[in-house]
Amino acid sequence: LRGKPVLATLGDGSAILTGLLLGLSLPPLAPWWIPLVGALFAIVVAKQLYGGLGYNPFNPAMVGFVVLIISFPLQMTLWPPPQGIEGEFLSFMDTLRLVFGETLPAGMTLDSVTMATPLDNAKTLSGLNYTWSEILAGPLYGSFAGHGWEWINAAFLLGGLWLWYRRAIHWQIPVSMLGALFIVSLLFYIADADSFGSPLFHLFNGATMLGAFFIATDPVSAATTSRGRLYYGAGIGILVFIIRTWGGFPEGVAFAVLLMNMAAPTIDYLTPSRVFGHKQAEQDEA
Repeated sequence: LRGKPVLATLGDGSAILTGLLLGLSLPPLAPWWIPLVGALFAIVVAKQLYGGLGYNPFNPAMVGFVVLIISFPLQMTLWPPPQGIEGEFLSFMDTLRLVFGETLPAGMTLDSVTMATPLDNAKTLSGLNYTWSEILAGPLYGSFAGHGWEWINAAFLLGGLWLWYRRAIHWQIPVSMLGALFIVSLLFYIADADSFGSPLFHLFNGATMLGAFFIATDPVSAATTSRGRLYYGAGIGILVFIIRTWGGFPEGVAFAVLLMNMAAPTIDYLTPSRVFGHKQAEQDEA
């Protein structure tokens, strides 16, 4: 569409990164066409139609994810139960048949081989006036967050710290995002522990760490000034809590990132980087 060679565009590696981030956000049992549709929207619509690498105003992977979660909500809830939870588990070949043929072995149904995520389950039960102590007593929850999800987030945290150590990302966005999410969830938890999840529950559930270190830090769509990154990350953290608690979807990372992508140019405009020597030059001219 842009009159540029396709192979050269694909060779910059950004499409692979977008695909990896989108793939990490999708349920393992989703049909094969789900990642295909998401990748097309992420790469073609959210990136190439805006000018390609370096010009996309929104995080491409999150655009693809939001298109999928809004358009195909049923297929985006096909999460298998964690090990140790009662339920029927599919073999490798049965999984392939479900993903590529959308068929299950005799006697099995989608409800028997899939389960709601901890965030989805908590949101549903909270809407039914369950207290958080009652919610966390269920088998879907682990030591301090979702069963299994807490360790996935811990792994993403370690990966994010490695990226920071290698200077691949700036520290301001993940620190401010996690800090804002922690503070806001702590305030509500202190006010009413029966109605709101703990800070640890929010930090180590869903896509929190993946979003903080691998998605929100996208250098193209994020704020670029030092102070701006702090406001940008804090805004994402606050929006994640708001969407998880009162929004229509159990997870808010993708929506929060895209909303703050819209605000990034304004944030950069209001928080310009200080130009060293500018004040001294004005004094010399005077």
